[in-house]
Amino acid sequence: MYVATVPNRASPPAVLLRESYRQGGKVKTRTLANLTHWPSAKVEALRRVLRGEALVPPAEALQIERSLPHGHVAAVLGTLHRLGLDRLVCTKRNRDRDLVVAMIVARIVDPQSKLATARGLDAETAGTSLGEALGLGSAEAEELYAAMDWLLPRQTKMERELAARHLEEGTLVLYDVTSSYFEGTKCPLGRRGYSRDGKRDKLQIVYGLLCTHEGCPVAVEVFEGNTSDPKTLANQIAKLRKRFGLHRVVLVGDRGMITTARIEEELRPIAGLDWITALRAPAIRVLAEQGAIQPSLFDERDLAEITSDDYPGERLMVCRNPILAEERARKRDELLAATEKELERIRTATQRAKRRLRGQDKIGLAVGRVLNRFKVGKHFVLEITDEALVYRRDQEKIEAEAALDGIYVIRTSVEEERLDTEATVQAYKGLSVAERAFRSLKTVDLKVRPIHHRLADRVRAHVFLCMLAYYVEWHMRRAWAPLLFDDDDPAGAQAQRSSPVQPAQRSSKAQRKTVTRRTDDDLPVHSFQTLLRDLATVTKNRVCFGGTTGQRTTMVTSPTLLQQRALDLMEVRL
Repeated sequence: MYVATVPNRASPPAVLLRESYRQGGKVKTRTLANLTHWPSAKVEALRRVLRGEALVPPAEALQIERSLPHGHVAAVLGTLHRLGLDRLVCTKRNRDRDLVVAMIVARIVDPQSKLATARGLDAETAGTSLGEALGLGSAEAEELYAAMDWLLPRQTKMERELAARHLEEGTLVLYDVTSSYFEGTKCPLGRRGYSRDGKRDKLQIVYGLLCTHEGCPVAVEVFEGNTSDPKTLANQIAKLRKRFGLHRVVLVGDRGMITTARIEEELRPIAGLDWITALRAPAIRVLAEQGAIQPSLFDERDLAEITSDDYPGERLMVCRNPILAEERARKRDELLAATEKELERIRTATQRAKRRLRGQDKIGLAVGRVLNRFKVGKHFVLEITDEALVYRRDQEKIEAEAALDGIYVIRTSVEEERLDTEATVQAYKGLSVAERAFRSLKTVDLKVRPIHHRLADRVRAHVFLCMLAYYVEWHMRRAWAPLLFDDDDPAGAQAQRSSPVQPAQRSSKAQRKTVTRRTDDDLPVHSFQTLLRDLATVTKNRVCFGGTTGQRTTMVTSPTLLQQRALDLMEVRL
């Protein structure tokens, strides 16, 4: 193909796009398009393209020298600045503060070891625009460790300021604990204890998290790995009363945390300190035997308030959840059947012809292993002799336990004028938001575990950094709720439940998002992590005009409608 200019007598010449071809041994020409109406510059450009020439000389070409993921960094860092968390770390900007801010942001966008984080911040090996946004230049892992050492003494002051932001007199405070395991054996905090991670062969730490009733984290404290849940309570009481200066607080904790012993020794003696917790199964059984809990309580409702002389000055809310009752019955039947199956194998071993299992001690050890595994030994009557095993279900005990299936009792010292029955139940069930915080910290987002640090203070600083990262994430989730699968209509969700005892329901708006995978603005719905990954496709590009010696500038990818909506919700500009 070529561009031909054909004279046209007295008129301007015709500009034609033509093509040559062979037919019958002759070269012929045909016209493909009339370009006469084109501007001369456009015609000339087409000629150059058809001749294979470069439209832009190499000396004038545009080159993208480097491209770094930027959108997710801008969203997280912008939120952190908007919350004033950088100023909370230190009022004056310095390199230690910038490194701490970088570790908080990196924990959200890409949680890794401190060595990997340092490489991701360094200008030569950067994986995102975070190091550039904070002006860090080069970064070494040793600098991050030093920044952690610099941060830890500031934890007390920072938690006091967070409490001043989010807690007030008479407020509800949620408290829960969890554990995380170590890779290594040298940390002084590492102990063997009850592992919630299922890592019985590893050392662990225990840490407790204080949250507002909405789940916003306020303070965290690390304990040795063999510390029991109730033993951590005294530290939190002192923190609330002395460090935060709160004299009237309602502490909400689960039945394994706020026990009767802790109430009598640490809570009841302190004026203004109230609690909401739940009774353990043996205490519920005693109330049932005393006649305080009867089936007639639930004829009309699944919730009733009672009193008992065993709990002076306290209110007891008896709740029955039929779904929980069905689940407990199903699980008990499965465990009983599994236990019987194993016990039958042992009984058969005592009767076989060869290598018969003999001896009361040997039979007892085998039975003990089965009972420890399935935890329903109380429901069996056992007779063990030197030569035989006889077992049967204790139907009376099974029926007694089944009568209490789905029933739980919440106890509180808060007067009804301050918190009615339903509000008390809702407050206790609010512990689920603290459990969500632990899921985010440990597995889903921030990955506090496994812990590789060896020094006790480094472990404490690591856990505190993860809490600060969750503080930022918690606010981001609330702002991004319309774009996430999270329920952004709590009032609608509450309207779905006729009783606080019923399982939590998602609002019709949230259900619609789940089904259609689209928001009300017809944008795709995301999880928190996938939205961050979507924003990461907004890149920050270093562009050079005119070859290696030309002018350089920075250009940011234009965001999509969804990305711009996410940034607007965060009040962040690229």
